[in-house]
Amino acid sequence: MIDLTDGRTLARLAGTFVIGVVVGVVGTAVHRWQVPWGLVLALVTVLCAGVLARAWVGWAGMLLVALAVVTTVAILAGRGPGGDLLVAAQPVGYVWYGGALVVALAGLAPRRWFSDRPLGGSQG
Repeated sequence: MIDLTDGRTLARLAGTFVIGVVVGVVGTAVHRWQVPWGLVLALVTVLCAGVLARAWVGWAGMLLVALAVVTTVAILAGRGPGGDLLVAAQPVGYVWYGGALVVALAGLAPRRWFSDRPLGGSQG
């Protein structure tokens, strides 16, 4: 359970949201760079943010990263003042729209990867 009265936990949750926004902005800028490598780089960055959020805060952090990425991509995908698009209606753009789902892969990682318990037997 997450203790929302703890200032450190709230700061971590806010930090994961900010990380999600940054990943969404950078990923939107990079996803069409060198097809398909820009998209792969953007999706790997989303996955890394999800792993970081899970290790730092847990499931709530992963949810905030995904929410921030989806929101950022949705805002940036609209037409710009000159009619420009950052996320075009192409296969690469469609995959990037669903890019926040990659955060769920961090949820498939074993729980022991994120445990604070020491590895191995007794120390002595």
